[in-house]
This record gives sequence, C-alpha cells and structure tokens, in this order.
Amino acid sequence: MVNHTIKIFGRIKPTEKTSALYSLDDEEQVGSTLKFVVPRDLAQGFINNKKESYLFRFQKIFDQGAKQEDIFENIAKPVADSVLAGYNGTIFAYGQTGSGKTFTITGGAEHYSDRGIIPRTLSYLYEHFSQESGMVYTTHVSYLEIYNDTGYDLLETRQDMSRLEDLPREPGSATVRRSKLHLVDLAGSDRVYKTGLNGQLLKEAKYINLSLHFLEQVIIALSEKNRSHIPYRNSMLTSVLRDSLGGNCMTTMIATMAVDKRNLDESISTCRFAQRVALIKNEAILNEELDPALLIARLKMEVQSLKEELSMLTGVQREDQLTEDEINKLEVLLRSYLDDRDPEVTLDLGPDMRKIQYCFSRLKRMILEKPSRGATSPDQIITAETMKGDAEESRRLAEMLTQRDNEIRILQYNHMEHT
Repeated sequence: MVNHTIKIFGRIKPTEKTSALYSLDDEEQVGSTLKFVVPRDLAQGFINNKKESYLFRFQKIFDQGAKQEDIFENIAKPVADSVLAGYNGTIFAYGQTGSGKTFTITGGAEHYSDRGIIPRTLSYLYEHFSQESGMVYTTHVSYLEIYNDTGYDLLETRQDMSRLEDLPREPGSATVRRSKLHLVDLAGSDRVYKTGLNGQLLKEAKYINLSLHFLEQVIIALSEKNRSHIPYRNSMLTSVLRDSLGGNCMTTMIATMAVDKRNLDESISTCRFAQRVALIKNEAILNEELDPALLIARLKMEVQSLKEELSMLTGVQREDQLTEDEINKLEVLLRSYLDDRDPEVTLDLGPDMRKIQYCFSRLKRMILEKPSRGATSPDQIITAETMKGDAEESRRLAEMLTQRDNEIRILQYNHMEHT
C-alpha cells in the first residue's frame, strides 16, 4: 500500500505580451511557488481592503515556454509506470475555458510535437508491451464523454461505458495484475455572467458548472477530518473519479492558468481549488489477484504430471497407445536431439514411460538399420544424412542405449523386490 497526497502541477498558458501580474520561484527544494500580484483599482475608492498578493505552492510549475514532452516526462510518465506496476492512476486537468486543458491532455493537430498526454501515454504503454516478451497484456480502452451528466463511450457503438485496464500476466502464471488509468480533460470552470451564453449553450454550461460544483463538494468533504459521508453519487463525474479522489489510486492534477488581466480572477480560483485537492490523501494498493481459470488449468497440469510420475514409480503404466500427434512430436524432438552437435544436450521426455520406450526403440532401430557400404535405399540415405560422423555418433548412441537398458533393468528389479 502506498499512502500519498494528490500531486498538483501548474501550467501557464502563453500570452502575446509579457505579463507582470505573476512570478515563479523554482529554487525551493520542496516545490515551486506561484505569486499573483493584483494592483488595487483606484476606481473602487481609496478605502480598498482587497488583497493584492496571492501565493500558491505546487510540486512544479511549467511556465509559458514549456514543451509537451516536458509535461509528459514530469507528469504523465511516472503515473504510466505506476499503472504498469499494477497501481491505478489518474491525471486530470482543471482550469477555465481557453487556459490550455485540452492542449495539455489531447494536444494540437498541427504538429506531431504538439501531441498531448493521451497519445504520448498510449504510445509509451504499447511500446512497453512490445518489449515485455515475458508478460501477456490485455488492454481495454474507452473514450468517455460526459454530456449533460450522461456518459457516452465514443469508441463503443453500443454507447455503454467501458473501463481502461491493463492486465499483465506472466506466461504460465495464475497471477494477474489489474490497473486502471484515467486521463481526464475537465470542462472549463467559467462564470456564466461573463460568457453571455443563452439557449442550449446556457443549459450545457449549467450542467458543467453543476458537475464541477459537485466535484468541489467531494474534494472539500475529503479534506475535512472526521467526515463520514462523501457525496460521490451526486454526479456522473464524481462517480467515475471515485477511486481517483480519496481512494485506491495514484492521482495527479494539472492546473492550467491564463495570466492576462481579464482572466486573473479565474486563475486565482483555479489555484485555490488545486490547494484543496493537494490535501486529499489516497491509498494506492497493488491490484494483484489470482485468475481462477488459469489456476485450475495449472493444477490440472500438475495433477497429470504427478500421475505420470506415480505410474513410473509404481510400475503401473498407462495402457493406451501414443496418438499419431504424440508420435509426430516425439519424432521432431528426436530428430532435433540427433542433429544437435552439443554433447551435453538432453532429450526431455518427461516421466511417461511410453514416450521413453518409443524413443529408445526408435534409436535402436536407427542403429540397427545403419547403412552398409553401397546401400542405396531411401531410408538408409536419409538415416546417413542425419547421422554425420557415422562411427563416433553410432558409438555414442550404442553406449547411451546400453546405459538406458541397464537403468530400466535396475528399476524393474527394484520393483520386483518391493512387490
């Protein structure tokens, strides 16, 4: 179990003119600080107690010149690595409309270098899948849109919600790791009276603000001590992000801000929201479990192997004949064994005496059918071609056959004594 608070990062949207309303301090080891300076407006009168300076702390703040690759390496890559290790992960962007949330999460369409967190993370995950030859992965991907508090999977024609899961499994192992990764682009947090919307757009804006209001309610409830009820069910958004907020997840938030004068109030509000989010503590657990189907299959294989070993020790052999498929596989194994020039190579047949007897019988026939000089039969030609170095190879096989015959006689003699 990993206990940690939600990590918060800030990103400043580029502006046409240099803004003197904010300043950054990245020299502190504990993180970065963002300071907003809001001069008092003389039009409001000389008696003005409005606060002029606002200071906020983040893990790291990316200024206007930050590249998409920097965002991925510092924010998304650690979360993707934790997902590959079996932990749930979430990255969500929060800010007002036009502050750069969609560009950060999805990216731009003009240049390849403008790819956002989603395409870069998916590329990183599938590149990792291709390199891990010792693991088996099953991936489920959904592209969920929440519109007027109703969820739609844009990749699913049936329009029902799906989960995004990675299920790495070692071949032959019954252990499965299940992890979920949420990459969330939240709708803009705007004041309706500033946007001047009406009609259908006003209705959509109301749903957006209501959903974000319920999200803030959940965050406030999680940051309060001794709070017994957390209102996750108030909206579709908070239901989807239930594990991401105060649950089994490693969560990261990106606060996007526009620092021009007309958007300064919304940027300060975004920073305040981020500070409340940073108080939430999550408990991330490694999602590892046993797959019943794989466990049953493995136990059946072990039972069959034990039965074969027992039959070999007790002398009670299986009476059924080798199938044609089993014989073909044995021929391939035997041919590969004989063609290998390594004197230390072994022929692994398992504890099945039927297979052992078949292979020794086949080897004996090959030795007895050794071609004489001048022989021209096809079988003899094939045998001669596969057994290069006739004298040495035949001597080695004869010694091996004698040794195995002696072992079989000893086993049979011991069995007769015990019975």
